[in-house]
Amino acid sequence: MGFLKCVALLVMIASTSQLAQAQGLQSLISVSGLVSCSPTGNIVANAPTPTPPFPNALVDVSCGGNVISSALTNGSGRFNIILNPVQILLNNLLSPDCNVRVVTPLSNCDPTLPTTGFLQAPLQLVGTVTRGIINVLNLAPSTFQLIEM
Repeated sequence: MGFLKCVALLVMIASTSQLAQAQGLQSLISVSGLVSCSPTGNIVANAPTPTPPFPNALVDVSCGGNVISSALTNGSGRFNIILNPVQILLNNLLSPDCNVRVVTPLSNCDPTLPTTGFLQAPLQLVGTVTRGIINVLNLAPSTFQLIEM
């Protein structure tokens, strides 16, 4: 009988946690970063001239080939994508199956760069910020790599 009470208590706790998430009162996930106009989308260290940003590039968060959400980079090459944890779990986002992709061809920012393929980087957790009753989980792409097609 004690085992059944324990299981019932665990089910109740899990459903209460899911209800709080469903109401949007617990947390948001923010994916943000910077895309540079380079063969890897990253800032080139010790370059003779500064690496320019990649403005107006389409960036998406995808898992298993399915786009979860997307945004355009601003004039400084920065992007920010807000995700609702009700739609996707943090553990899924941090799996090797989920990535940040820059799908706009690199040749859009520099005609000497590749016209095919896309930049891709796995996600990493960089911190958590509490704003009122909302926890914001901050994720960022690690190093971008060119995926040739």
